[in-house]
Amino acid sequence: YANILKAIEFLISSNIGEVVLLFVCMLITPLLSQAFNIDINLIEPLLPMHILWINLVTDSLPALALAVDPAEDDIMKRKPNKDKGVFTKSRVWRVVYQGVMIGLITLAAFIIGLATPEEILPEIEGLSAEEVKVEIGQTMAFVALAFSELVHVFNVRNAKKSVFKSHPFKNKMLLLALAASAMLMIVILAVPALRTIFSIPILPTQNIIELIILVLSPIVIVEIMKLFKLNGKEV
Repeated sequence: YANILKAIEFLISSNIGEVVLLFVCMLITPLLSQAFNIDINLIEPLLPMHILWINLVTDSLPALALAVDPAEDDIMKRKPNKDKGVFTKSRVWRVVYQGVMIGLITLAAFIIGLATPEEILPEIEGLSAEEVKVEIGQTMAFVALAFSELVHVFNVRNAKKSVFKSHPFKNKMLLLALAASAMLMIVILAVPALRTIFSIPILPTQNIIELIILVLSPIVIVEIMKLFKLNGKEV
């Protein structure tokens, strides 16, 4: 039962992240168009195939692996409560703030991509500079969303304990699921034919460094929330 709750929390927070990204980006599209001098009709943070891929691959495998997460040390010390539902106040709080976190991280990746200086833009035949910027932004958003969710799965394994104290490598199935999801993403990024299908250009080195920081930030943010006991009461 505890593992089912973890899977639910992971899936809903991940999907809230996607909703937050698309909703906020829709609201600020005119501002982005003006700030970066890009046609407003070009600004789209994710392509439909990006969203479909993340929902089918990035979300599903780790969520299934959470179902076989080893029992926590204090699981038998928790008192049962037949009146407590799945969506307690603490769990709703975690789902909402972590979903907003993922959405804003992805939005930041998209905006950073749009802000890529023209001197380091890759040349793509048939595309203008502003179209290349949008593709870089979409690629950064796609990669940030996918890998930040893979990193975030460690956060939901225990609502109180630090990731580093909750035996992060104990669930071998989860590690395999994360490796499989990551490899599938890397294949898309590495194979030229798939890059063309997913509209993924080769990113400048500067953007890759920024992506790594964004991808790892969910661990840092949730660890701070746990440290100050702002992550909710029940596991």
